[in-house]
Amino acid sequence: MQSVRHTEVNGSGSSFFAATVGTSLSQDNGTQPNTTFPQPLWVLYVLLPAVYTVICVVGIAGNAAVILVILRAPKMKTVTNVLVLNLAVADGLFVLVLPANIAEHLLQRWPFGELLCKLVLAIDHCNIFSSIYFLALMSVDRYLVVLATVRSRRVPRRTPRVAKVASLCVWVAVTVMVLPFFSFAGVYSNELQVPSCGLSFPKPERAWFQASRIYTLVLGFMLPVCTICGLYVDLLRRLRAVRLRSGTKALGKAKRKVTALVLTVLAVCLLCWTPFHLASVVALTTDMPQTSVVIGISYAITSLSYANSCLNPFLYAFLDHGFRQNFRTTFLC
Repeated sequence: MQSVRHTEVNGSGSSFFAATVGTSLSQDNGTQPNTTFPQPLWVLYVLLPAVYTVICVVGIAGNAAVILVILRAPKMKTVTNVLVLNLAVADGLFVLVLPANIAEHLLQRWPFGELLCKLVLAIDHCNIFSSIYFLALMSVDRYLVVLATVRSRRVPRRTPRVAKVASLCVWVAVTVMVLPFFSFAGVYSNELQVPSCGLSFPKPERAWFQASRIYTLVLGFMLPVCTICGLYVDLLRRLRAVRLRSGTKALGKAKRKVTALVLTVLAVCLLCWTPFHLASVVALTTDMPQTSVVIGISYAITSLSYANSCLNPFLYAFLDHGFRQNFRTTFLC
């Protein structure tokens, strides 16, 4: 009945966005969505599927292009591109299940059964965690590379093989983080016997929902973001301590471009995800009224977080000359 991520923003329904801003689609006990919309929500009923469809189509095409270019071009087998590849897989996996959210929104019911409900919820939360953790891994790589370059050294064991092992570790960690949501996900019926896909917590439901928000906020945002910020603050401190001429010589043009790419992707990710997590903080500290404005803002935040899954391929195309060249070779020739 609502986007899976939207249902956790206010404390009920499907996934993390239902608990951010409580919509009229869901009640505070997490079990009884309401199918009566205020008049302005009919605009959202028409507009949201269109927005989600654009995100889905662009996200599938863009991330598929990134995956094909990296896999087919021999020169793209670098450490950074191994991490970019895994980020594209995470984003592509999410947009593949987005049509289920669109169908649920249009039908005002969940028609796909419990197994798909669990999978969609798990992948939805997997996207929340995997995006920021792969960017954190890319930031660690940039930190080590820039630091070693300034010191005129090489990063030991920095190979695509090691990057693949590190990526596998991230996938395993994210899977473990998502397991609680997979186990609590399920299909339930409201008073009108309308099936909905959501998180079904034991009593007291509100306390469990609050705990799920804190869990996602800390592990899916605060921990990796604080790690990333700490790395770059320390790097800037070290670079300021190095003489300008040696730093300029050490940090070559190619390495600066890669660092700029990572920082830009990170900045866009934070731009898309920070409102989501701020909304979670608001939901934890205040009792938001169920107004049309609040519901509209909630869906706007949801759409912004979804959009992050289709923006990264455009960043690679604009900022990475090698990617553009290999893209032309792969698709135009």
